[in-house]
Amino acid sequence: MPTARLTLDPAFRVGTVDRRLFGSFVEHMGRCVYSGVYEPGHPTADADGFRTDVLDLVRELGVTVVRYPGGNFVSNYRWEDGVGPREDRPRRLDLAWRSVESNAFGLNEFMTWAGKAGVEPMMAVNLGTRGTAEALDLLEYTNYPSGTTLSDLRRSHGAEKPHDVRMWCLGNELDGPWQMGHKTAHEYGRVAAETARAMKRFDPSLELVACGSSNAYIDTFAHWEATVLEHTYEFVDYVSLHAYYEPVGGDTDSFLASAAEMDQMIEAVTATADHVGAKLRNKKKIKLSFDEWNVWYQSRFGGEHSLDWRPAPGLIEDVYDVTDAVVVGSLLITLLRHADRVGAACQAQLANVIAPIMTREQGPAWRQTIFHPFARTARHARGTVLRVEPDSPVVDTARYGEVPALWATATHDEETGEVVLFAVNRDRTRPLTLTADLRAFPGARVAEHLLLHDADPTAANTAEQPDRVRPHPVGETEAGDGALTVELPPVSWSMIRLATR
Repeated sequence: MPTARLTLDPAFRVGTVDRRLFGSFVEHMGRCVYSGVYEPGHPTADADGFRTDVLDLVRELGVTVVRYPGGNFVSNYRWEDGVGPREDRPRRLDLAWRSVESNAFGLNEFMTWAGKAGVEPMMAVNLGTRGTAEALDLLEYTNYPSGTTLSDLRRSHGAEKPHDVRMWCLGNELDGPWQMGHKTAHEYGRVAAETARAMKRFDPSLELVACGSSNAYIDTFAHWEATVLEHTYEFVDYVSLHAYYEPVGGDTDSFLASAAEMDQMIEAVTATADHVGAKLRNKKKIKLSFDEWNVWYQSRFGGEHSLDWRPAPGLIEDVYDVTDAVVVGSLLITLLRHADRVGAACQAQLANVIAPIMTREQGPAWRQTIFHPFARTARHARGTVLRVEPDSPVVDTARYGEVPALWATATHDEETGEVVLFAVNRDRTRPLTLTADLRAFPGARVAEHLLLHDADPTAANTAEQPDRVRPHPVGETEAGDGALTVELPPVSWSMIRLATR
């Protein structure tokens, strides 16, 4: 059996795990909001119309921050439509997803929901069809305590205390010609800089995210970041990254190696940001906000023009299998491996739309396969990310060439002494023996070993079989003589918790 080796040592560190790495995304798209997180009249709905079965799953998932209200939706959004008495709110055409938006769920409903879910809100402002003035109005309405027209308007809408949103996205994917208000890098950089300057005048402690490229394959990738950051470097704290993955042309080997592409994208954007910083002689380090990522079978989607105008249509409700879950686990590993620069990340989206949580209108909610690696990583990846450099057999892929069969990272929580190893076997056919050197953690013992694997890698969860795929405990795993040895089946994700005290 092929063998991979790595060493765990607290002296070799990447960075601190930022809890914002375990973010999600709620966009007014498909059924993410309506019959997803919000469904008045559902048997589990609370007094605010929020599905409590979904709230329970969100808490179990371990989401820490949620980006709202888009996504493409935000580039034509009027935030004022979603506040005040519901009976007075206008119905609008959402040009992004060709749907009819009722605005029954808006800004204050989202903030109330976020409070119940225990998540931090991350707001996006419309810099597509709107600009600096409207962004400042939204900021005043949202964050100013009282005594001004907009803050008192919020209070009259039932939100007496300011929402105190700390993290703001300056638009969304405005490099993309599919956006309402698509701009060149210079056009966007200019309006983003002016908006950021004004928002920082309101509150210098706000954390602002400039739009990076919508994907790594768009023609302007890296040029866009360089130009935008030349305009905004002084005022922003993050630049965004977006990426979605699928088995293009049925190439499962390359799909399982998707983390290689995410890894390269993070390194490219980091290098670009640091180049601009050096050019401007600015010692600040821009962080990365990977605020849209997931597995998305885009080849199955006919595009926006294939959609009919109607409220909250079922849209892009991909059903995920074991292979998808292993890929998601590997992407989480990649984010952790870059914890020194990636300060936030949002899996898109939270409910129904390419989501870990699925619901039926007036029916049940259940966990998709991708729910499990996210939930376990969010729960147990704490403290410091350790730098591990595995020596691994390789898998030959058409898209990325040779990649290590083993993709892994580890975290060390100094407060509890716990070390957690996250590992994926990306090989479709061969099991893999993993040996971890633990001499730097004398007396370490296995507290828990979970394995997500199935003889059928296309197995998925459904409303009728919601637990068909889930992590299973491996009981015979032991650590002794300063080493840990485990077997990783093909196409599998593992989490091994080690107690060191």
